[in-house]
Amino acid sequence: MIVSHLVAPVGFGALLCVGVGWMMIHMAHAERLQSRIRLAQGHRIDDTPRRRRAETSQRSLMKIIGGFGSAIASSGLVPRGTILQLEETLTTSGFRATNALGMFVGAKVLLTLLMPGLTALLLQNAGWSRVSFSLALATAATVGLLAPDYIISSIRRAHLSKVEVGLPDALDMMVICAEAGLGLEPSIARVAQEIVHVHPALAQELARTSSELQMMSDSKVALTAMGVRTGLDCMIRLATTLIQTMQYGTPLSSALRMLAVEMRQDTLTRFEERAARLPVLLTMPMILFILPCVFLVVGGPAIIKVMKVMQ
Repeated sequence: MIVSHLVAPVGFGALLCVGVGWMMIHMAHAERLQSRIRLAQGHRIDDTPRRRRAETSQRSLMKIIGGFGSAIASSGLVPRGTILQLEETLTTSGFRATNALGMFVGAKVLLTLLMPGLTALLLQNAGWSRVSFSLALATAATVGLLAPDYIISSIRRAHLSKVEVGLPDALDMMVICAEAGLGLEPSIARVAQEIVHVHPALAQELARTSSELQMMSDSKVALTAMGVRTGLDCMIRLATTLIQTMQYGTPLSSALRMLAVEMRQDTLTRFEERAARLPVLLTMPMILFILPCVFLVVGGPAIIKVMKVMQ
């Protein structure tokens, strides 16, 4: 009985969280979309008053949520270590906007406060008992509190997956730059500039690494931070290879070429592992859906004839 009562608030909370997640994803891709619009100079861009009003309303809403979250983050209610961890998580998820932290904190607090209120409005005339009503409010508050974390985690996984997919191509371009006589930092900066429209997630990471290489006196620290920041094995291997190249004086182009071949071989190995799992994964669907249909087609006419004879 209680579980059935919780379906309505949880479903409503899921719809509200999807809206917040869409806003976060839109903020993450806004800069990339603007760059694409600037490239499309020969195409007509929809700039109707209705579209402008919608964009203005959306920016105003995001500004309000971001300002509310920034005020909470700067008030001292959230520990400084938690704020730094959230900023790093948002950065590795592809959120480079200045109000990313404010948007996240504001969405988290507002959902935690609004979800129980909206649930109470929906259920005020439902005739639920006090225990069921309180449990529904607690469930709505929990969904509102944890939904932004789940959305950010999903976006971060997708962002890191895109970084991993584009790395072999970036290494090939770095090999070309190294053979053309460019150093490490100019090569990374040039590759980040060239692949921004093909692999924007990887271009962001390489651009940040290039900026850190320019600012820091020790290149090893910047390269190590690149691997630690993403947490990907391929980026850690790239950072280790570049550090060893600088330390031992090995040719940069040869090291990068071998690393690119190894990464493509690892990708092929993962695809082969997934293909090998398909027969096992298809066993239950075949037993439940395919074999009954085969039995009906093969044995159905015989069963019908037997039933007619027995009648």
